[in-house]
Parts: sequence; C-alpha cells; structure tokens
Amino acid sequence: MTTKSVGRWFPGERMKLKGLLLRYYPPGIMLEYEESGQLKTKSIDLLDLRTSTDVNALVQEIQKAEPLITASRANQVKLLIQRLQNKLGQYSNHKFYLFKVLRAHILPLTNVALNKSGSCFITGSYDRTCKLWDTASGEELHTLEGHRNVVYAVAFNNPYGDKIATGSFDKTCKLWSVETGNCYHTFRGHTAEIVCLSFNPQSTLVATGSMDTTAKLWDIQNGEEVFTLTGHSAEIISLSFNTSGNRIITGSFDHTVTVWDADTGRKVYTLIGHCAEISSALFNWDCSLILTGSMDRTCMLWDATDGKCVATLTGHGDEILDSCFDYTGKLIATASADGTARVFSAATRKCITKLEGHVGEISKIPCDDAWHVGALRTH
Repeated sequence: MTTKSVGRWFPGERMKLKGLLLRYYPPGIMLEYEESGQLKTKSIDLLDLRTSTDVNALVQEIQKAEPLITASRANQVKLLIQRLQNKLGQYSNHKFYLFKVLRAHILPLTNVALNKSGSCFITGSYDRTCKLWDTASGEELHTLEGHRNVVYAVAFNNPYGDKIATGSFDKTCKLWSVETGNCYHTFRGHTAEIVCLSFNPQSTLVATGSMDTTAKLWDIQNGEEVFTLTGHSAEIISLSFNTSGNRIITGSFDHTVTVWDADTGRKVYTLIGHCAEISSALFNWDCSLILTGSMDRTCMLWDATDGKCVATLTGHGDEILDSCFDYTGKLIATASADGTARVFSAATRKCITKLEGHVGEISKIPCDDAWHVGALRTH
C-alpha cells in the first residue's frame, strides 16, 4: 500500500493541523492546516486502498510520511480510512439498470455533465439552451437561456458544483449559478465556435478552447480574460487542467498537444508524435502521465515531467474518438469509431479487455468516480 502526500513540508516551518476532511473519490484525506497565519490544504492520496487493506499498518505509514499526522490524530485517521473502505465495498456487487428516460430538449443533445455527487446534471443542446436536472426525480430545475447558437460544451465547477459554464457556437462562454439559474458573466473574445471548456480545480478560472485555434483563461470573479494561449495552427478541441491547477493541456487538430503554465500563460512544451487530429488529452490523477487520443487510431502515453512519449497504445481499427484514465490512473479506456472500447493497463500498456456490442461508433467513454466505464453511442 502506497500513499502520496500532495504538498511540501520543510523542517522548522510552523504548521498546525486544523482539521481532517474525507475525500471519497479518488479516495484520500484532505488536511486543513495553518502556516504563518494562513489556512492551507493538502491531500494524502490513497489510490491503492482496498477493503482488505490493513488499516493499522496504513496509519503508521501515513504518520511516517506526514508530520502533521501526530499520535493524537492517529485514531481519527483510522476512522476516516475505515469509512473509505466501507464506501469502496458498496460497489463490489453493483448492478446497473435503466433508471429514467428524460425528453430533455426539442433538438438533439450535444453534451452532458454531472456534478461531483451526481445529485444533478446538465445537458447542452442544438436548441441553444442548457438544462439543469435533478438526477433522482428527473425534475427540470432550470433552463439556462441566452446563447444565440448551439450550446456545445458544458461543465460544473467540481468539486464545488455551485457554478456551470456553457460554451457555444455563438463564440461566447457563459457562467451560471446552479442555485438560481442566473448568468454571472458572458465571456467574449473568441472569434469562432467554442467547443471545449474546463474549470480549474480551485474554481477560480475557466478555460475555453475554440475553433479559432486559441484557448483562453477567464477569471470567474470579475469575468475578465486572464490569458490567451496561442501557438496551435488548427482548432483546439480538448483541454484540461492537472490536479493542482498549475498546468493546462490543449489538444488540437494540428496533431499536437501543448502543455501550458496556467499561472503565466506560457508554453511549457509540445507533445509531437501523432500523425492525425487529436481527439482527447488529459492528465492522470497524480499528474505523472498525460494520455492523448488521436484520429490516427492510437493513444499515446507521455511523461508529464519532460514531455517524452513512454508508450503507444494500438489495436483499434478506426479513429479513437475519446480516451480517459480511471480514478487511480492505473487503467486507460479508449472509445473508437470501430464500434469498440478497450481497457488498457497503464503499467504494462497491454489491452486487458475489449468491449464489443455497439453497432456504431463510440464517441465518449467517461470513467466516473465509482470506477465504472460508461460509453455513449452516437449512431
């Protein structure tokens, strides 16, 4: 069992632990501590936690690695880990069934996104609106109106889930309140359709990618543009932040993926290796690897430290339309126009299983927080 503490500690620093918070997915414990009068947070990642893990041994390992966890806190940490194990056990025999069908929009859907807990979700549509739904009841909570063209990209500011961003073919992005459905800001500046967007984990920025070959970072509080990321020679169709929010990656139809410093807007490096358009690009949870999917029928794994390619995943007979890591970063799922999905081991880079049954292309293969892989058939 291995643990990872996200954050740095130096001998001599005056740090006082204020509280411990539980994070179910990915499993971990968040530390709230005071340093030099400022309240800060860092996490202890428990990505290898299992229901069979020896909790006492794990707590001892955590104490050795994290000075903030003193003997007086050991029992509290033990109880939190046991709660995590109980949660993991709930999914050992989970069954899926058709729960509800919602006739959401008068025109086809373009995208869907869940909040962190799954209690509500949003849908974007060609009808120029975004709708917010209660997951359990299927009740429509809000209709977000104001875009003048297709609403193509949608996202919650997870893990908080109190804001929604929508990107449209009308070249704007809008920021909305989940509680009221009111629009906080309209971000204007792109000269072509917005096709992807993402919040940073701190929910201070939203990034938008556009057919105009640029990505932009926007300040959520004041609604102003922070940076424009330029350098791609074709449309940007994928972007995502790393876990700490200090890096952002953009995937483009120019066959490349670029890693940017989110604090300065400067390019860190460009990943060159695919021979066709990029379809997806994202970090694994601990930000050690980057996964890219391409129309060239392959996925590539890259070392996030230096940008070097460490593996190429092959096997699909047609374009890869989406790819993702599971919540631990140990498994990789791919979706293809060949009508199949595949699951690979991130360690061995070998295909573990091939998912067959769809009669048309699989355009999305998101891995949710409960480890299960879901596929969206478009035809």
